[in-house]
Amino acid sequence: MKLELREITKRFGDFTANDAISITVESGTVHALLGENGAGKSTLMNVLFGLYDADGGQILLDDEPVTFAGPGDAMAAGIGMVHQHFMLVPVFTVAENVMLGHEQVKGPAKMLDVAAARAKVRELSDRFGFDIDPDAIVENLSVGAQQRVEIIKALSRDAKVLILDEPTAVLTPQETDELLEIVRQLRDSGTAVVLITHKLREVKAVADTITVIRRGKVVGTAEPSASQEELASLMVGRDVSMTVDKDEAQVGDTMLEVSDLTVVDEDSQVTVLDNVSFEVKRGEILAVAGVQGNGQTELAEAILGVIAASSGSVRLDGDELTGRSIRDNLEAGIGFVPEDRTEDGVVATFTVANNLILDLYQGAPYSRRGAIDPKVVTSHAEEQVERFDVRTTSIEALTGSLSGGNQQKVVLARELARDLKLLIASQPTRGLDVGSIEFVHKRIIEERDKGVAVIIVSSELDEVYALADRIAVMYHGRIVDIVEPDTDRDTLGLMMAGAHGDEEEAA
Repeated sequence: MKLELREITKRFGDFTANDAISITVESGTVHALLGENGAGKSTLMNVLFGLYDADGGQILLDDEPVTFAGPGDAMAAGIGMVHQHFMLVPVFTVAENVMLGHEQVKGPAKMLDVAAARAKVRELSDRFGFDIDPDAIVENLSVGAQQRVEIIKALSRDAKVLILDEPTAVLTPQETDELLEIVRQLRDSGTAVVLITHKLREVKAVADTITVIRRGKVVGTAEPSASQEELASLMVGRDVSMTVDKDEAQVGDTMLEVSDLTVVDEDSQVTVLDNVSFEVKRGEILAVAGVQGNGQTELAEAILGVIAASSGSVRLDGDELTGRSIRDNLEAGIGFVPEDRTEDGVVATFTVANNLILDLYQGAPYSRRGAIDPKVVTSHAEEQVERFDVRTTSIEALTGSLSGGNQQKVVLARELARDLKLLIASQPTRGLDVGSIEFVHKRIIEERDKGVAVIIVSSELDEVYALADRIAVMYHGRIVDIVEPDTDRDTLGLMMAGAHGDEEEAA
């Protein structure tokens, strides 16, 4: 199926999200839409999928104009979409999710034909090597597996065009590689794939055609052979440094001291942190590396007090943190960027302005005599939105209406607005484009250079190497070792897999 968008325009009030955008997607190809956060990529695809009505332009399938009153019309025409934030019912099985909204019935009683849905899941899973159990409960699946369920949903409805909206924003590197292989298989089977992303490596790995969108307009096309620097420049409209420029750390005395920290999961009684000990000094960045699920998330949350320590000690600037409230620890000088921004970082139904003061509103100058000062809140929000280049129609817009990357910028802007002693950032650039990543890395280095102790938890090894003054490697809830940032990748990879010590053990 050939898909053509001609002069698509979409406005929200005075804001033009899509300005006369034209693209053509051929069957059996991967067409990448590359652009910054808030460039208009997802809006364009929401128009195509029938979620928004266009203010101008045409959609053509096999050279015939079509109009969609909603996603049902788009799916009936052979268009499927996997959204950045999955549209799954967590307590349903895979088969139940796949048949939802497209239910088949059998017999005089018109009972739901769950067996047919199971068979469809198995058939598609086997064809593409998804390894998905149709009877698995969705909330028990990994994020990568949930995404494969979304793809199965689309393919079960005979999608000839599959839209993947920021598909790797919440995936681990291993899950990302698996997804890219799936994209190749879909392309080779004749499916037209529209890949919405801002990740240059992925574009170069799978795209046949690249269209670059900047601030709602098509600013150019490129071949996958183009360099990352060329693609980044097209995206951002300026030269972008692909490396982190930093001076040698000026390390001070110990700011954070973690001793024998142990956390046992209350539900499973599994030890997720096992006698973890380390320290972070003023003016240094300790990067925590490891395959996701080895205790990094729990470590960050235990330091702040989100989860309770079973035993051990966490001391910040000499003061004990364990047993204290999260608010007390934040007020002690901790900045915290959570791993999951949608669940723990922002309140989607609050405005951008209110999200920017979530941990500030109780004190001066944001409130006086128990009442929030709206002028101060507005001034603060306008300053932070400009400083962090948050793409929003207004500071009064609901944060949930922002793209994932712009929600991340709101979290970072809020946490870095305070005077900090310790910054903990889990996956700080997840979902950000290259220009924003460059900016965030600079801000993190600035915090370090001001004497703040910094802990970075990242599944991106490039980010670990770029930022770290020391690297702590975690495996099965323990710190395997703390090494220098010149440690080679092979050695680090072995440590992340649990091998450490002499050559015989590593082998």
